[in-house]
Amino acid sequence: MYPPLIFDCDGVLVDSEAVYLTVELAALAELGVRYDRTSYVRTFMGLSPDRWRRDLAADVEARTGAPLPPAFFVELDATLRRAIYDHLRPVPGAREAVAAVDGPRCVASSTPWPRLTWKLVRTGLDDLFGPHVYSADAVDHGKPAPDLFWHAAAGMGIDAARCVVVEDSANGVLAGVAAGMTVIGFVGGGHCVDRHADMLRDAGATAVIADLADLGSAVDAAS
Repeated sequence: MYPPLIFDCDGVLVDSEAVYLTVELAALAELGVRYDRTSYVRTFMGLSPDRWRRDLAADVEARTGAPLPPAFFVELDATLRRAIYDHLRPVPGAREAVAAVDGPRCVASSTPWPRLTWKLVRTGLDDLFGPHVYSADAVDHGKPAPDLFWHAAAGMGIDAARCVVVEDSANGVLAGVAAGMTVIGFVGGGHCVDRHADMLRDAGATAVIADLADLGSAVDAAS
């Protein structure tokens, strides 16, 4: 029997991070700000939207000496919405992997609640979790703080120490470890970069898988 599982959404259940990464890096490059893909993923992926905007704006200003244009994030969000609408797909094997979980399971994501639920409906995964879909909107501090995972465990009525988290970002892994949970890293998303598995292990992932079909064996080994 599986322990209680907490799934991140973007990059674990839905293959959205590759879309976000492509659009964000292109928008920044248009301003003359070019990021190494791996360092951008390590630094910014998995953060709550507010912290991502704040940290990215500060980093761009530190690099260039000038702030981002006032409308940058509004325009970027509009482009991201169109891209996600056109290109969002479930991660291969996501439905089968979640359906195989014979214990409590939930989603805990940095994505704002309306967009999070839309993504699950859009990819046909919403029926797998019932009411147990948790957004960082509900907590004061998003990933890499542990608050969201504690909130998800409490929502399921389960002790946090019993939970296993499935995460694709270093910030998400750090949040799971800080919450006192076992974390399995996932590197099967289209956004995953060279040495992505090493990045997740360095953040504290107990095991790393590239195929959700291997989730059961990874959970057994980590538990």
